[in-house]
Amino acid sequence: MNAVKRIFRYLKGTMDFGLWYPKGEEFTSTSYTDVDWSGSIDDRNNTSGGGFFLGKYLMSWLSKNKPSISLSTAEAKYIVVA
Repeated sequence: MNAVKRIFRYLKGTMDFGLWYPKGEEFTSTSYTDVDWSGSIDDRNNTSGGGFFLGKYLMSWLSKNKPSISLSTAEAKYIVVA
């Protein structure tokens, strides 16, 4: 219950925050992901990354060293998309 109250306090304090989108812009959502299969020779972990766009504006991105070990490039890409 305390966590819920904290979330509502945060939302109440950020009512004026928002995103500005120019009129007439196209709102297509596009994402790009890639994975480096076994890029680290020491631990054979995967490094994955991605970028997420709304129109031509970058909305979010990520880069992470995955603790999982894949046996193929296809398996590594499947893990990153999931």
